[in-house]
Amino acid sequence: MIRFIDVYKEYDNGTKALKGVNMRIDDGEFVFLVGPSGSGKSTIIKLITGEIALTQGKLMVNGYSMSNISPKQVPLMRRTLGIIFQDFRLIEKKTVYENLSFAMRAIGASSRDLKRRIPYVLQLVGLEQKADRYPGQLSGGEQQRVAIARALVNNPNMIIADEPTGNLDPNRSLEIMMLLERINELGTTVLVVTHEKNLVNRFGKRVVAIEDGRIINDETGGYYNGEKI
Repeated sequence: MIRFIDVYKEYDNGTKALKGVNMRIDDGEFVFLVGPSGSGKSTIIKLITGEIALTQGKLMVNGYSMSNISPKQVPLMRRTLGIIFQDFRLIEKKTVYENLSFAMRAIGASSRDLKRRIPYVLQLVGLEQKADRYPGQLSGGEQQRVAIARALVNNPNMIIADEPTGNLDPNRSLEIMMLLERINELGTTVLVVTHEKNLVNRFGKRVVAIEDGRIINDETGGYYNGEKI
């Protein structure tokens, strides 16, 4: 699904963000990507989503070669991904249902598709009773659930969650991570970028640790170098 092969990324200002990254994420995996600020986590996400181009190496994303992807193919590639942000990025003047329908209509879904898919996804995230609410009427945890529902609504191959619990208290953070685990169990690949060390270790999934543009550890169980993260 995702494969980095000796990937380098140098920005125009001379910053060498990635220095020979090799990483593979297969269908159905749940992976935490961890590392200090400036380690290269955001660069990896931006490369996967096609926001930036790599400098050297090879990157495959759901069958697309990001080394030579055409501008016309980028939107098609992005449809295979669902992105969840720390700051939710919901449309405040639209209801929960309208936020999801907006995402579906953006890729040409029919009214029939909306009526079938949106109730299912809202039920999955536990918000079937909140379809007519506006984001401002929801708690932070509920807003993040809407953001997860929006990422899921177009049935992507993979969910990328970029610090999804950064604005939530510990209890809500745990709920969101448990929801992502359930989504993974239903067959969707999940990549979570996080600083939440306790959550990472609690779930015991595969953990890829990056530092100074290089992957320094990749193992399952929430540990590296013999110690908890």
